[in-house]
Amino acid sequence: MCGIVGVLARAGELPDTGTIVAAAERLRRRGPDDAGLWAEGRVALAHRRLAVLDLSASGHQPMVSADGRYVIVLNGEVYNFRELRAELAGPGVTWRSETDTETVLAAYARWGTDCVRRLRGMFAFAIWDRREQRLFAARDRLGVKPFYYRHAHGRFAFASRPRALPAAGGSPAETVDLQALRYYLEIGYVPAPLSIFREVRKLPPAHWLSLDASGLQVERYWDFRHIRPERGWEQRPEEDLLDELDEILRRSVRWRMVSDVPVGAFLSGGIDSSLVVAMMAQTGGGPVRTFTIGFEEREYDESAHAEAVARTLGTVHVTETLGVAELLDLLPTFVEEFDEPFYDSSAFPTLAVSRMAREQVTVALSGDGGDELFGGYHYYRIAAGLAQAMRVPLRARRLAGRLVSLLPGHRAKLAGAVIREPTVGSGFAFARSIGKDFESVLREDVLRETGSVRELFAAAERELGEGLDPTDRVMRLDAIYTLPDDYLQKIDVGTMAFSLESREPLLDHDLVEWAMRLPLSWKLRAGTNKYLLRRLAYRYVPERLLTRPKQGFTVPIDRWLRGPLRAWAREVLSDPRSYERLPLDRGRVEALLSLHLSGRRNAHPLLWAILMLLAFFERHGSGTSGAAGTYGRYAGAIADRGSSDAAAVCGAGTAGSSSPGAA
Repeated sequence: MCGIVGVLARAGELPDTGTIVAAAERLRRRGPDDAGLWAEGRVALAHRRLAVLDLSASGHQPMVSADGRYVIVLNGEVYNFRELRAELAGPGVTWRSETDTETVLAAYARWGTDCVRRLRGMFAFAIWDRREQRLFAARDRLGVKPFYYRHAHGRFAFASRPRALPAAGGSPAETVDLQALRYYLEIGYVPAPLSIFREVRKLPPAHWLSLDASGLQVERYWDFRHIRPERGWEQRPEEDLLDELDEILRRSVRWRMVSDVPVGAFLSGGIDSSLVVAMMAQTGGGPVRTFTIGFEEREYDESAHAEAVARTLGTVHVTETLGVAELLDLLPTFVEEFDEPFYDSSAFPTLAVSRMAREQVTVALSGDGGDELFGGYHYYRIAAGLAQAMRVPLRARRLAGRLVSLLPGHRAKLAGAVIREPTVGSGFAFARSIGKDFESVLREDVLRETGSVRELFAAAERELGEGLDPTDRVMRLDAIYTLPDDYLQKIDVGTMAFSLESREPLLDHDLVEWAMRLPLSWKLRAGTNKYLLRRLAYRYVPERLLTRPKQGFTVPIDRWLRGPLRAWAREVLSDPRSYERLPLDRGRVEALLSLHLSGRRNAHPLLWAILMLLAFFERHGSGTSGAAGTYGRYAGAIADRGSSDAAAVCGAGTAGSSSPGAA
């Protein structure tokens, strides 16, 4: 796992190598083990290395091909590099290292842009062709590794994180992308290819780009969207399907254990992480090291479940127990590490477990992806109800929705709004949104000039085409948008904050394609979610240890805002300076805060999203970690407040949701 930076200057212009080195230095935590720079003419590439394969100097990047034609910087891992080497072997082919980086260079030299179709892994890389004066870059199929770029005023700059772009390619335009802003306030993240700034873009998952004298070209190279469930699989014996899934997942886990540094795993005690750890234990090579964050407050604590699974599987298990209030100590890190406004508070436990795991391992496997592929989230069942409602003509639904909205209470207004949505996709987007009335805090001109996430999801739903169950549709919408731009960004930033590499066996593209072919009845059956994956897990872990309601960690943001963060929230949201750069209605935001503080409405999702947005611009605008210092002052104060404030943070009531859809 690494950090990459690159600049392609205008013709006749030389990049300042000093600024490129400074840009790479901003990615030090992604790669603390080594740094490198290559520059020639108007091109400069820089790299920060976290050494995982071939720890020798042979793995140094930027790496130049044996014939001197190509130069590469790569972030991530290509797990099948040894298999590719065997395929690439031939006269004149010599290997100078034991790295996947050198293999990708050779693959591009042999197959050109088609090389990405042969790569199995998580990656974002860029290759400069010195002969053709062409830059080629690609991002992995599911979007595990990030790739940001800026193409403006004749210059092109890219980096693993936006924080490196100002130093790499000149300061990005300070103009906020209003469409991105609206998406963020509606759903809590900015979907690719947008970023919060107008001139900065994300390369979407499963895409490559090419830049030469003829211009910039961006193309998709892999697509799961149109894979259809196999009707014949409905009648297949369960054991046959389990055997197939078992073999695919075992192979995926084996690939992700290839490493020259210690490997462990995150273990929550749930279906996904328990299954991954069980298969790791089957590979041999000694006990697996597993890591869990436990909490003093029983309503949040899953550590006992994880420890029971660890004992069954014989892992070397470590649990670190925190008070939920102690997570506030990570608030400065949360604010500092995310380079776009980020809402998802489940990043707090991700940061905590990553910090702990890094003390013993450099690589950790996770169970990410199982819910989106196999139907793990309870709200997927919303789609079935929406599909039934959509059979009623739109005009009648709009009338019914208006009538329902007249009933007292905020929930009635939400129900009325969902009924009026035109498609299952748009209704699902509304149900998943973090602030159902986010439009009230945005200026009218912004609303006129931008589209909603509901429209985005409805358009994506149309692209999926016919022949899909409504629940299958919304699961794919999550895999297209929420998985890469929320959950995988969370795991990438959270682990890299502590120089830890995370690997996701459930997101191997063979497994994803197989899951897309699996009929919905094998995912959701008789009230049981993740049916087939659950049955596979029971092969390795006793059913009694895994049969429990899906818990998930919920940070009590609502309590924090009424307790230890109350004064800070009032200060920030009432300060006129907070609104100078953003088209937000201060009066309506303050009114929303008053409603929340009074207890008349639980409005914490939208308030938290606004606070994280303002914190981002405070840090970005100052160019320092001043915002983090502000948060640190409030976080540190908790230790002095005693048990009464701990009760205010963790007391009874609705806990903040770790995923959209809470408001």
